[in-house]
Amino acid sequence: MSDLPSVRSSLFDDLLRDFAPGYFVRPLHGDPLPQQIKVDVKENADGFVVHAEIAGVAKDDIHVAIDGPVVSVSAEVRQHDEKSEDDRVLRSERYFGSVSRSLRLPADVDEARAVAKYSDGVLTLTLPKKAPAQGARRLRID
Repeated sequence: MSDLPSVRSSLFDDLLRDFAPGYFVRPLHGDPLPQQIKVDVKENADGFVVHAEIAGVAKDDIHVAIDGPVVSVSAEVRQHDEKSEDDRVLRSERYFGSVSRSLRLPADVDEARAVAKYSDGVLTLTLPKKAPAQGARRLRID
């Protein structure tokens, strides 16, 4: 009878996963998995600074793409349970998935000078603004 609450919880979790995918993911062990990338965006005279919270993800599994004013961040999320040789496995769970977020900034980003750093679960993007175009240029006719 003591296992009944965990069975109910497991059945409820499975039901929600089937009818509301992406609602939540509760790993059996380890850190909670990100369901959404939470961001803070600041603007200064030179550009933008974006702080994206992506805890529990390896740096190599994070991808950033810049297309004009649109910045896209995506991450591959993996969760594995660790077991020792002496354990008798009764249940083994894994989670593989991805999260992504796109932002449209008020100005184009100079992707050649953009910098990304990842530390303590936070991705920091320093995104300089692209220099404005010189405007229309009059061509000399020969």
